[in-house]
Amino acid sequence: MTALSGKTALVTGASRGIGRASALALAKAGAQVLVHYGRGKDEAEAVVQEIRKAGGRAEAVAANLAAPDGAQALAKQVRAIIGDRLDVLVANAGVSKAATLEETTVEDFDNLFAVNVRAPFFLVQQLLSTLGPGSSVVMVSSLAAHASVGNLAAYAASKGAIDTLVKHFAAALGPRGIRVNAVAPGVVETDMSNFAKTDAGRDFTLAMQALKRVAQPDDIGDVVAFLASEQARWISGDTVRVDGGSKL
Repeated sequence: MTALSGKTALVTGASRGIGRASALALAKAGAQVLVHYGRGKDEAEAVVQEIRKAGGRAEAVAANLAAPDGAQALAKQVRAIIGDRLDVLVANAGVSKAATLEETTVEDFDNLFAVNVRAPFFLVQQLLSTLGPGSSVVMVSSLAAHASVGNLAAYAASKGAIDTLVKHFAAALGPRGIRVNAVAPGVVETDMSNFAKTDAGRDFTLAMQALKRVAQPDDIGDVVAFLASEQARWISGDTVRVDGGSKL
């Protein structure tokens, strides 16, 4: 695959899970990938090495996206590496918190929105000068944004905000030739969804899905790479459900 040959891409939260799978899929398609991490330095470096061993180009970049200036700090690093042209921005970094309404704290709520909403908003703002005609922004929503799944009200609200941002960003950036979309995974076997690795979690997941297996990160990463490619050139402002037919 060379659909993204000569392109540059940034994937946030790319040291593991869906971010890692997205980085690998973009690299496989030919893109130079900047692998962002917050705390998983060793894991991010392992992703970089895997890409390089396969003949691709990759660099690791670190930033704390929970910090008020996290997006600005990351954008500065990115511009220093890629110059004035970024073709793909995958705003994948996110945090989750399962808690009842009574158990949710202000700190939990603020952290969810800081990482899941504020960071991607201002990362797009800060990198806008590097995005041009043909560029693609891919954000990560969730099944929880449009269906009730467990005790995830605050998390779901942050992902609902992503669905809204996608539409507004797509409308604002469309005249510049920039596409903006999101993927909305269901339950994926990642560290964020460890319960899916238990018998009870697996049974719960399969009961709400049309397709009877638990999703793997590359099931999502491949769709991210598709949305970033020319094959998806006429898709913008959409949130693509990648959930195996969950909650139909």
